[in-house]
Amino acid sequence: MSREVILTTPLKSEDVVSLRVRDVVYINGVVYTARDLAHIRIAEYLKEGKPLPVDLRGAVIYHAGPATRRRNDEWEMIVIGPTTSMRMEPFSELLLGRLGVKAIVGKGGMGEGTQEALKKYVGVYLLAPPGCGVLQAKFVKRILAVHWLDLGMPEAIWVLEVSNWGPLVVAMDSHGGNLFKDVKEGAVRKMHEILKSWVVLQ
Repeated sequence: MSREVILTTPLKSEDVVSLRVRDVVYINGVVYTARDLAHIRIAEYLKEGKPLPVDLRGAVIYHAGPATRRRNDEWEMIVIGPTTSMRMEPFSELLLGRLGVKAIVGKGGMGEGTQEALKKYVGVYLLAPPGCGVLQAKFVKRILAVHWLDLGMPEAIWVLEVSNWGPLVVAMDSHGGNLFKDVKEGAVRKMHEILKSWVVLQ
């Protein structure tokens, strides 16, 4: 049976280990956006021994490319919908293991490498509802900072303060639970049931 859970960043292993697939999560605190180019640069910086502009221990990484605008001396969030997470699959071990990220938020799910890393390092993958970018922006209280803006607005790392951000659904947990796998297996079982009944009717 699913639960509703409120989490505050930075996350600890004990915050994550109790989560199970289908739980609904709301997040308060700081969230970092990062997509393709930011992940590539993170890997390059680590390889070259350069310091990262943010400390990702206990962090929530949001696979998103926001649209923002400058108003006076502050940034304002306009739209921030999730992007497809599978593109960031090669970096999961790096983020969860070496950097200590505890939660990844995006859409579409991730692969076996991420599933193993979530189990090994006690992390969680959360689904953000796609197609709701304007609504998602309303959970951003303020933009605290932006790094690597030279990569372009959607590819930069945006540091966001969020309030009751959700609902986010646990799709991959630290125990090997996988919502995508469950849905696929359920669909296959249903298909076989339909085919059997169709054969009987013939």
